Amino acid sequence: MSKGQGMGIDGDQCAQGGESSTWLWNRPVGECRATLILAHGAGAPMDSDFMQQMAERLAERGVAVVRFEFAYMAARRLDGKKRPPSPQARLLDEWRRVHELVRRQVAGPLAIGGKSMGGRMASLLADELGADALVCLGYPFHAIGKPDKPRVAHLAELRTPTLIVQGERDPMGDRPKVAGYTLSQAIRVHWLAAADHDLKPLKSSGFSHQQHLQAAAQAVLAFLAP
Repeated sequence: MSKGQGMGIDGDQCAQGGESSTWLWNRPVGECRATLILAHGAGAPMDSDFMQQMAERLAERGVAVVRFEFAYMAARRLDGKKRPPSPQARLLDEWRRVHELVRRQVAGPLAIGGKSMGGRMASLLADELGADALVCLGYPFHAIGKPDKPRVAHLAELRTPTLIVQGERDPMGDRPKVAGYTLSQAIRVHWLAAADHDLKPLKSSGFSHQQHLQAAAQAVLAFLAP
């Protein structure tokens, strides 16, 4: 296992100094074809198994991945107390700051995105920030149990090239519901058979979670570095 690709938070993964001191970097061993800032979802931290596996798989394929935590999740790491996500305005400001700092550090294509809520926040800023691309892993098209309140208005006008990797049975946006939304021509949805919000398939589908994570990483690579 190469430097920057171990499990958990260690000195090789963390950037040095300032606001970036708790970021996690997974860097390719060879040529870096693109960089992706990957934000976590509402309930799991930046070093969750899902986030770790995606970062490692992408780095193995030539995409550098940097992960950060929103302030509410960083506070939970310190004291163990669960907190709800901060108000949207604060989350967006945190995203802006991270993007500004990363943009200063890296050359070449810089994409933004994330798991669930992290990806949705990125989608609200992608055009404003001039991101080269947007990657959403399990997009929350609506809250669980609230399909009558979709979170898609901005997706109709999105200009940033976008990849959404979505499970066909995601309770926050399954295939039949998403087919009814008006999405920008810039958006491509990559569907994973019988998968849920974490891209985990039904056993009866014949696919494993690892296979779906592999397929997701391949789709992101093909999108960011064709």
